[in-house]
Amino acid sequence: MNQQEGYADDIVKGFVIWSMVWGLVAVLVGVFISFQIAFPQLNFPPYLTYGRLRPIHTNAGIFGWGIGSFMAFFIYITQRLTRTSLWSPGLAKVQLWLFNVVIALAAVTLAMGMNRSKEYAELEWPVASLVVVLWVIFAVNIIMTIVKRREEQMYISLWYILATLVGVAVLYLVNNASIPVSLTKSYSAYAGANDANVQWWYGHNAVAMVLTTPPLAIFYYFLPKATGVPIYSHRMGVIAFWSLIFMYLWTGAHHLLWTPVPDWVQTLAMAFSVMLIAPSWAAVFNGYFSMNGQWHQMRENYLVKFLIFGITFYGMQTLQGPSQAVRTFSAFIHYTDWVPGHVHMGTLGWVSLVLFAAIYYTIPRIYHTEIYSVGLANVHFWLVLTGQLIFSITMWIAGVQQAAMLNATNPDGSLHYSFIETMVELYPYWHMRALGGVIYLAGLLVFLYNIYQTIAGAKTQAVAQRA
Repeated sequence: MNQQEGYADDIVKGFVIWSMVWGLVAVLVGVFISFQIAFPQLNFPPYLTYGRLRPIHTNAGIFGWGIGSFMAFFIYITQRLTRTSLWSPGLAKVQLWLFNVVIALAAVTLAMGMNRSKEYAELEWPVASLVVVLWVIFAVNIIMTIVKRREEQMYISLWYILATLVGVAVLYLVNNASIPVSLTKSYSAYAGANDANVQWWYGHNAVAMVLTTPPLAIFYYFLPKATGVPIYSHRMGVIAFWSLIFMYLWTGAHHLLWTPVPDWVQTLAMAFSVMLIAPSWAAVFNGYFSMNGQWHQMRENYLVKFLIFGITFYGMQTLQGPSQAVRTFSAFIHYTDWVPGHVHMGTLGWVSLVLFAAIYYTIPRIYHTEIYSVGLANVHFWLVLTGQLIFSITMWIAGVQQAAMLNATNPDGSLHYSFIETMVELYPYWHMRALGGVIYLAGLLVFLYNIYQTIAGAKTQAVAQRA
């Protein structure tokens, strides 16, 4: 199936290219702020400080790279799984323009210090309102395409896509409810512990609906495409889907253990977090079992390497996450560098590896060409894998050491180490983290060069054919 058969693949091209642009911005800023922590003299107030740049890094990564790619692949996948053209290609073009306007506005306003001080929901109300318009346009287009589908069977990817569209809408509207006091300032509609509870109900479910369900939709679609064999069990996938959706929504308060939030809310979140291991690992096993008799493709097929390592990082992430939700372990590692190690295993390992595979698969097909260099794709894989492992493992070790020092006490009960003494011990780990970021960035540049040459080669071929 291609553009000639009526699919809106030009829109897919636009979203893929712009998501890669914003992904590069996210990693560049991320590497820079990792150096700012290791070398504080690299902070240049007021605009180039860690406090201003960190939310730009997370917004560009999650919303620019992540959401941009998901929009591309939701449009690509939905058309093919429903055997139906996109309901409104014109609306999708408006969506692409608005998407880039929103991400650019987010970067500018955050650099200027306009910030709601809510993690992953920092945007002030004018930009947040545009996000709502953007999401409504996107959701209507995808849902109407599914409604008008010519394929009766709803493949598992479509369930994950629908959950994302509905879940993000509910989360964003509830947590961004605010009272504007000027064009550039607003205050949350909630107060005190309620505000914190709503924020982390949103924050953790943003992980579910942005960093879990979309990459699972993409994984379930592209693994069979890459290997040439069907997914092991569609029924197992659907059962895992409904279990995951039911359990995830109760887990947000595990970010608020040992706080004034009611004890029963914390316990409920802890219990559902541990139960989440089952549906999460059902997806992991579904991926592994789909490889029965096909494991040789890990050597022969570069796409499979990205996808299987991606789902493996998802499995590790979904063991580590519930363990962090247990009170005793949370008391030890919360507020340490263990947490960024955990988060980046998910974003750099799970989400990005799956997206890299999807882009490698999709770009040659919608440009009607071959990938420029499989060798470069393999170099890209090993660089980003090495960079991500250095980053995460370094932060896990740093977090454990930091926690042990912060909890060490003298016989009289006083703290054995001051905060400054614990911080000084972390500098070698921060240097290693910056090194891991540089290696990951090098891998990303190899990827972008490979994709650029693939597209440029396709255009040259098209010109030659017309001549």
